[in-house]
Amino acid sequence: MKGRRMLITGISGKLSIAYGIAKMMYRSGAELAFSYQNERVRSRVEKIARRFKSDIILPCDVSSDEDIKLLFDKLKNFWKTFDGFVHSIAYVDSNQLRGDYVDVVTRKDFQISHEISSYSLVAMVKFCRDMLNEHSTILTITYIGSILSVPNYNVMGPSKASLESNVRYIASSLSRRKIRVNAISSGPIMTIASSRIKNFRRMYEHFKKNILTDKISIEDIGKCAVFLCSNMSSGITGEVINVDGGFRFTCRI
Repeated sequence: MKGRRMLITGISGKLSIAYGIAKMMYRSGAELAFSYQNERVRSRVEKIARRFKSDIILPCDVSSDEDIKLLFDKLKNFWKTFDGFVHSIAYVDSNQLRGDYVDVVTRKDFQISHEISSYSLVAMVKFCRDMLNEHSTILTITYIGSILSVPNYNVMGPSKASLESNVRYIASSLSRRKIRVNAISSGPIMTIASSRIKNFRRMYEHFKKNILTDKISIEDIGKCAVFLCSNMSSGITGEVINVDGGFRFTCRI
């Protein structure tokens, strides 16, 4: 990835999947920029950016089109064009990540989850597509809860299913510009976000006992991200690539 400029979103700390992706992209020679959601995480993202020799750290709350537009307007001050971005963004209130799906889901939470976890991907594309170089790549992060009913994952399942469909439609739309769009479906990883899911540790232990490889790390996700965002994967677009140690083949949750 030497010479490629990539924007990384969704980092909240060193345990984030986005951190593993940034780490492996940096090792592969990419030049990185970072966005952060709010002041609460700004200092952490700044420290991470410095670790990867980047001084491009920009605010963006993807629930706001104005914020997304401003993100790319500010990015132009550093990069007139760039080579893609990593979308590692998802959100739902913690009260949606426990209990029976039908009991807990509400119209408001359903809308918020889909808006932040899925729509934000195409919203970002809308505001940056004219900045993207030919053969740019866009990558997002999904989970097996999009196709299986995972206990307590609840409304995030339909949101991830929406995200995966979004990937295919965006890939088709951007194909004329020779821009590829893919997703990685990650096995369960201990992150700040995953810890919000009720009984996640039990799910994680079950996962570790039923995979065909060693445990999956954020670096494993990062290695696949490097492949998908480099020219080595030039024939792949609109796909969901599973990095779960074969878990989906071995059992059902």
